[in-house]
Amino acid sequence: MYRIDFNKLRFLICDDNPHMRRILRTLLHSFGAREVYEAEDGATALEMYTHYVPDIVVTDWSMPIFDGLELAQMIRQPESKGNPYAPIIMLTGHSEKRRVTVARDAGVTEFLAKPISAKGLYQRIMNVVANPRPFIKTKTYFGPDRRRNTTNTYIGPERRGSGEVEVLQQPSLLEKARSAI
Repeated sequence: MYRIDFNKLRFLICDDNPHMRRILRTLLHSFGAREVYEAEDGATALEMYTHYVPDIVVTDWSMPIFDGLELAQMIRQPESKGNPYAPIIMLTGHSEKRRVTVARDAGVTEFLAKPISAKGLYQRIMNVVANPRPFIKTKTYFGPDRRRNTTNTYIGPERRGSGEVEVLQQPSLLEKARSAI
C-alpha cells in the first residue's frame, strides 16, 4: 500500500470561470498540493504549460481563444515544448458519449463531468498517477492508449489496424509522488 504526496506534484488548472478555478484550487490544496497554477483560457494555459511544465493538467472543455480540446491536441504534439506525456483531465458539463470519444481521440487521459465532486477529482488524479496508460504513436494519433481493455484477443470492429503502432511507456508520476505510509 502507498500514499500519494500531492505536495510533490505540479498542477495546471485551465478554466474560464474564476469560481471553478477557485473550487479546483481549493480541492487540490485540500489533497495536499502546493504548486497549482491557473489560466483563464487555452492560450494562457499553453504558455504556462511550457513555462511551468506541470505534472497534471486539469482543463475545462469550453473556453475562449482556444478550448480545452485544442489545448490537449497542442500538448500532445510530440515535438512541442514541455511534456507531451502529462496527464490531461478534461472537465465539462456535457458528458455525452460523442464528447467523451472526441476528448479521448484528442489525447485526453481522463474525463470528469460537472458538477464535479472531491471524490471524482481525487479518483481521476489517483488513476493517472498510480495507473498510467502506455502512450500510442501512429501516423494520426499520439496520446494515451484509448483502450482500457488491452487484451490481444479482441476481434471486434474497432480493432487496431495492422499499420505501424509504436507503444511508448509513459514516464510514471508514481515514483515522484509516492509517500511512505
